[in-house]
Amino acid sequence: MSPEHKQPLQSSLRVQELIYGLRISQVMTNKVFAVSRNCTMRDVQTIMKNNSITGVPVVDNKRVVGIVSMNDLMNALEQGAMEECVIRWMVGEVQTLAEDMPLSFAISAFGKFSFRQFPVVNKKNELVGILTFRNINMALIRELSRQLREMEQKNEQPPEPDSLVLAKVYQLHRYDFENGGKASAEMKKFLKERGIPPKVVRRVAIASYELEINLVAHSIGGMLGFDINEERVKISSHDRGPGIKDTAVAMTEGYSTANEWIRSQGFGAGMGLPNVKRVSDEFAIESAVGMGTMVQAIINLKTEGSNENK
Repeated sequence: MSPEHKQPLQSSLRVQELIYGLRISQVMTNKVFAVSRNCTMRDVQTIMKNNSITGVPVVDNKRVVGIVSMNDLMNALEQGAMEECVIRWMVGEVQTLAEDMPLSFAISAFGKFSFRQFPVVNKKNELVGILTFRNINMALIRELSRQLREMEQKNEQPPEPDSLVLAKVYQLHRYDFENGGKASAEMKKFLKERGIPPKVVRRVAIASYELEINLVAHSIGGMLGFDINEERVKISSHDRGPGIKDTAVAMTEGYSTANEWIRSQGFGAGMGLPNVKRVSDEFAIESAVGMGTMVQAIINLKTEGSNENK
């Protein structure tokens, strides 16, 4: 690959790594302007104007019960109802995001819904912040700038051909079984060529293959990322839906949501995620219905301290 082609690819991978690593709480705006049910639309107008914002959450005992958008405000203004309470004009069914969710879930939410901002709540379902797409863009720009400065200061030498350091992200598509498995095969070859013990290579191959096929068979597509160094292989999978209602049930051997066509292709036995967990030294799964699922599996490359008998 030529240098001019490598640079955009490396930038894209770096953005993907940042998205995987950030939480909504790290990106959202903590300063929230909210109103109660009894406030008037005139109050909302004043708040929006003075603070240059386009939406105001409506709260009751810190719980989000609605939101007033600029469109709601304009409708009230046209009908001469600016002195009426917001409860008549607000949107009552509000999509919120949890502050401890991965940022990638928020990006999926912006793609699925037409909202320009999302209220962010804590574990008690209390309003703690607001997230806009501008927040996301600014956070990524700041982090990319910081990493660029660090790279310039280090003046790193090009890695050796047999280096174990690798960061790579694969885009996977729904029902693309023809290419499903290629990512895991490439990683298996990469590790074998660098002398990693066969048992460890096999565990990496199993985990990456199961996650790769899950993305192809059970989602509308997503990303499979590899972060490899001398100590471990970190595999990150994030799909764009439909999400899992109960992750504990999904981890049960034999449980599957595969349709008949998927089963006819030889997939959907319900062993994918349990297999990934079985061969991993560290395993984590997070999911939200309608927003997708994120799985992370870590496999230690050094046999000492790892479960090499898995």
